[in-house]
Amino acid sequence: MRQHPTYQAIPAPLRSARCQLVPFSDTFVVSPRLGHVLGRRSPETHEAISVSTFKCHFKTPSPWLLPKPGHRFHLSGTVTEPATATEPEMTYKVAISFDRCKITSVTCGCGNKDIFYCAHVVALSLYRIRKPEQVKLRLPISETLFQMNRDQLQKFVQYLITEHHTEVLPTAQKLADDILSSNSEINQTHGAPDPTAGASIDDENCWHLDEEQVREQVKLFLSQGGYYGSGKQLNSMFAKVREMLRMRDSNGARMLTLITEQFMADPRLSLWRQQGTGMTDKCRQLWDELGALWVCVVLNPHCKLEEKSCWLRQLRKWGDMDVCPLEDGSYGNELPNITDALTQSSNHNSLTRPRRTVFTRAIEGCDLHWQDSHLQRIISSDFYVSPSYQRDGESLLFNAQGQPLWLEHVPTACARVDALRSHGYPKEALRLTVAIINTLRLQQQRQLEIYKHQKKELLQRGATTITNLEGWVGHPLNPVGCLFLTLTEACRLEEENCLEISDAGDAKPPVYQHVPVATGCQDSGESYLSLALEVALMGMGQQRVMPEGLYAQDKVCRNEEQISARLQELELDAVLVQALRKQCILLLEGGPFSGLGEVIHRESVPMHTFAKYLFSALLPHDADLAYKLALRAMRLPVLETTAPSGDVTHPHHLVSVVPSRYPRWFTLGHLESQQCELASTMLTAAKGDMLRLRTVLEAIQKNIHSSSLIFKLAQDAFKIATPADSNPDTTLLNVALELGLQVMRMTLSTLNWRRREMVRWLVTCATEVGVRALLSILQNWYTLFTPTEATSIVAATVMSHNTILRLSLDYPQREELAGCARTLALQCAMKDPQNCALSALTLCEKDHIAFETAYQIVIDAAATGMTYAQLFTIARYMEHRGYPLRAFKLASLAMTHLNLAYNQDTHPAINDVLWACALSHSLGKNELAAIIPLVVKSVHCATVLSDILRRCTMTAPGLAGIPGRRNSGKLMSTDKAPLRQLLDATISAYINTTHSRLTHISPRHYGEFIEFLSKARETFLLAQDGHLQFAQFIDNLKQIYKGKKKLMMLVRERFG
Repeated sequence: MRQHPTYQAIPAPLRSARCQLVPFSDTFVVSPRLGHVLGRRSPETHEAISVSTFKCHFKTPSPWLLPKPGHRFHLSGTVTEPATATEPEMTYKVAISFDRCKITSVTCGCGNKDIFYCAHVVALSLYRIRKPEQVKLRLPISETLFQMNRDQLQKFVQYLITEHHTEVLPTAQKLADDILSSNSEINQTHGAPDPTAGASIDDENCWHLDEEQVREQVKLFLSQGGYYGSGKQLNSMFAKVREMLRMRDSNGARMLTLITEQFMADPRLSLWRQQGTGMTDKCRQLWDELGALWVCVVLNPHCKLEEKSCWLRQLRKWGDMDVCPLEDGSYGNELPNITDALTQSSNHNSLTRPRRTVFTRAIEGCDLHWQDSHLQRIISSDFYVSPSYQRDGESLLFNAQGQPLWLEHVPTACARVDALRSHGYPKEALRLTVAIINTLRLQQQRQLEIYKHQKKELLQRGATTITNLEGWVGHPLNPVGCLFLTLTEACRLEEENCLEISDAGDAKPPVYQHVPVATGCQDSGESYLSLALEVALMGMGQQRVMPEGLYAQDKVCRNEEQISARLQELELDAVLVQALRKQCILLLEGGPFSGLGEVIHRESVPMHTFAKYLFSALLPHDADLAYKLALRAMRLPVLETTAPSGDVTHPHHLVSVVPSRYPRWFTLGHLESQQCELASTMLTAAKGDMLRLRTVLEAIQKNIHSSSLIFKLAQDAFKIATPADSNPDTTLLNVALELGLQVMRMTLSTLNWRRREMVRWLVTCATEVGVRALLSILQNWYTLFTPTEATSIVAATVMSHNTILRLSLDYPQREELAGCARTLALQCAMKDPQNCALSALTLCEKDHIAFETAYQIVIDAAATGMTYAQLFTIARYMEHRGYPLRAFKLASLAMTHLNLAYNQDTHPAINDVLWACALSHSLGKNELAAIIPLVVKSVHCATVLSDILRRCTMTAPGLAGIPGRRNSGKLMSTDKAPLRQLLDATISAYINTTHSRLTHISPRHYGEFIEFLSKARETFLLAQDGHLQFAQFIDNLKQIYKGKKKLMMLVRERFG
């Protein structure tokens, strides 16, 4: 009888159950990355657990060894989990069925609801692997029963029922009834089943997979949307599928099918389609990964034809469903078919292009095969080279060095690499990767030769066409990332006894070493690591058109950032620096084939993110090359106002006119921010180098078109130039000032909510630069600021005490600065007296001539260009500064602009009117006589007029004590001018207001009206015959409004 395989042959699901098993002494380490192995134990910790933690007691008749060939048996046991501080000791019954070194079914009393094996199943399996001698082997139960006589069989059955009577008695009774019935179905079948005997040698066997549990978990995660870490869990399931594929576990495709079925059944798909809205970004990424996994599955180099046909039918069924997501969201797709050649005809009608779903590439992948003899030789040997006698001429299969090439649509060839890598063929994937890179090198060399012949013409035209309609960065198949990962995985250093890192852990960056490229040619000195760097640079530097649609464009940006992050993990040594410099030079000389060439298409994907990495990487080794490359990458031609002349040869779908460019470039804001980041990186690096700073400044001024981003650069430069612990860098400070001045010019005539912040910052920056900078912005204010900004912010800040102290100015410098500020103030007051007059007066206080000039500007503008509110404000200022007569004149001018209606008793100008009258009264009888006619003409509100009248009769006029004037000290009479005119106007206003209020009065306002009449009587009584006038007025009201009986009754009660 054959024993179970040794530990080295442990079945794949045990190895893939997220456990790393490292034997030492009598314990083993379990690292449950997702918590699928240790049940209640924390998934974030690594625990050393003694084998005795799980006590395995085997009862007869277990395990079973089948009489047929192969490893088929049934293992059962009891697993005891020891007590903890919070949980008692628990015992579970576990049963595992094996068939040809695969676990085909498991059951455990713990009731585990997960797609992974529970800790008890793992423990029982390990016990059997570690201590096979302690597990006695037995025959299948059918063989044992065959050896028993009738009495033994009856005893066996009765004891079995007695032992488990509560569980099996109903089943036993039913079986007994069926056996005793001659017509039962059980008697129509020959023999009886034996679960311990295993399957037939011809039967298919596969690893145990709880399909229902997979469905339930995926359904649950999808129902949670992007919350509760559901996206992370679904990605973990995708990673599990990849792990199964790598172990060549047939359950990988089964599990992916189950996942896809639940994805297609997601009710949100139909909802999104009905509403015309796109799915969330996280959900879209999950669908992308689902499509990529299916490409890997159908490209399995050793799958059977019937399997591929079955997958193809299923993929087409899903793809034909209306709710199936499209490859690029809501937009059509113009990308070539996966099986087409690299050069595509682009003159097809975009309206008739076929519908492409997330499964289209997998469907197309079903047409690919691995039978090509050249391909087979590439992936099967490191030493496949061309015969020496063929190396002189042109060849489509080998390069000049005899190394094999693989001429296929690049993303398709990379999909083959991903399939080999995913299905557990890393060496084969490496070999094909090297062949693809050699092909890309040859293609790059030929592109350079083509460009040399076209260079003069292209430079004269200043335009080019896009040769790559399908960019490799952001591509659904991720070709650049696939090649890079394949190469770097071959160079990754794994530390001994390294535990798998948890998802939440802060892992150290990977460490790589140079591994020489295995080749049949002479030693080239290349390593897989240098090839990884090279292919990433080639892919990122490819000139490509910006794809259509928000998601496709966002995916380009995201993929760029992912590749850049992986590149930053590489520590650049001499070999990598050499490869970096070489590829950067080729990219700069690449013409229309490179995104960093001299001339690019107007809608070419910008290189800012890529160039930022290149600049930082090159700077310590070749500063000139780093700056040359980064400065060229600063351009963003889609924002230029006009398309380059002569750019008429590109396909119709690449045409972009100015009005339509912004809606099409959905990620324009992100691209501009990346452009700003690149510029900021260069500014930081160029600190102290005047020539380089000037070059970077010119590039910023030429290529960045967003005022907010230029302002951010100015702030960054200012911050770097003024460290807290050292002296400021004057060269960088001047750059910050120039950028700030450009921002001021750009936003002068446009609305910008940050404008005040920008103006204040510029004054601060100019202050740091010095007094010459402040003088310059004061003298050229009209090109930088509005008059209001110039007076209220710029000049006021420059003249402040803090600025004077900060600059440590001597007296001549202070006078020069003050003179410029006063000149600015007068110019602004002339241009915008309404908003700048008061500021101008304030700034000119200490210079008599300037102050008089500012005052005359106000007087000249008062008649036409200023409102009563502005004039009252300036008048109050004049009184505060000790110029009461000038304040009176301005108040009089303000009164001519005012019109206060009878019902405006809460108007904001009332306080100003009362103040103006009080000022006139304090100056004397003449001024009061001059202001009252203006009041009578402008104010028609009875309560306001009565208030003015009352104040004027309380004290004598002329109490201000104007020099040269006599003050009689007598109160003024209402019977004489000028108060007589005011009294008559007030009485008339009360009469008119009364009639107006009675026109639409309601009973709830009767009480308020009676009080109003009481105030009116007080005013009437100020006249000599006031009581007669008021009585006549009341009689008239009774006669005219006698229909309002209740109101008139209230009037009679109060006034007779």
